[in-house]
Amino acid sequence: MKKIRVEDAVGTVLAHDMTRIIRGKFKGVGFKKGHIVKKEDIPELLKIGKQMLYVLDIGKNQLHEDDAARRIATAIADPELKFSPPGEGKINISTPYPGLLKIDIDALLQVNRMENIIVATLKNNFPCKKDEIIAGTRIIPLTIPAQNIEILEALAEKTRPILSVKPYRSLKVGAVVTGSEVFSGLITDDFGPSVGKKIIDAGCLLIKKIVVPDDVNSISNAVLELKTLGCELIITTGGLSVDPDDVTRQGVIRAGADVTFYGSPVLPGAMLMISMLEDIPVISLPACVFYYKQTVFDLVFPRVLAGEKISKDDIAAMGHGGLCMNCKVCHYPVCSFGR
Repeated sequence: MKKIRVEDAVGTVLAHDMTRIIRGKFKGVGFKKGHIVKKEDIPELLKIGKQMLYVLDIGKNQLHEDDAARRIATAIADPELKFSPPGEGKINISTPYPGLLKIDIDALLQVNRMENIIVATLKNNFPCKKDEIIAGTRIIPLTIPAQNIEILEALAEKTRPILSVKPYRSLKVGAVVTGSEVFSGLITDDFGPSVGKKIIDAGCLLIKKIVVPDDVNSISNAVLELKTLGCELIITTGGLSVDPDDVTRQGVIRAGADVTFYGSPVLPGAMLMISMLEDIPVISLPACVFYYKQTVFDLVFPRVLAGEKISKDDIAAMGHGGLCMNCKVCHYPVCSFGR
């Protein structure tokens, strides 16, 4: 630190907080530690009785916390992401569009092992809303050797980007609702207020919904009709239990789909099936999606919207965090489900 006149302090960094008092109105921090003194600050500093200041003498090989945060954010983030202005040395990184957060977890770990550098993020594969903050970064001290940031930049160059968001696609979706009890009108078709609403809310277009009985040929023909209509995603609902009369699986296979996997370590949603009809994903959902607010559908649907092909290994990994707690007040996705 060094002591200098206020008038000579423009461009220097305050070494400690400075209190401002306005009689009867305010008492608190007027200028925070780390603030870079500007020309317009000089009259205000004089008003609070500061004619001399203790400031940090930043050498040419050191970086102020604001400059360091900018360089960290630029190094780790996809260029399409947005950065906030530095605030108390921290920069927030947000997404300009809704999508699926993707993180190079190993590279992020290497960054956070570096001395005096931190990057805090949401979890990998988090479904993000537009303008949602996905990460924050800063250095711990007020200044850091420039060399430390250069090492980080070299690491990030090899793995770039460490943080990115895959934008959601607006898909043309077709639905097959199975169940003889629904087809005959004995019970209400609950597709619309459950799965249908989630499809529409995601910005997708529901091309057609076909209600069919528990019949292999009817299910197969409905799936093929939706393919002919140009659907980019086909969803079937209402079957896939262990009951012998639930024949959705056979119907999807008869339509020519190749099953990627059947069964998931997610509750609710254990009877999930995902298959591919040529290049069209077919998501076959168990009846639990009509009852529970959040199910396995909420974990796989964003992945499909982001253009990802879900593998058996992806589904197996969902077992860690795959138990929904069925909270009285649901805060998904801000919870442990799918995380």
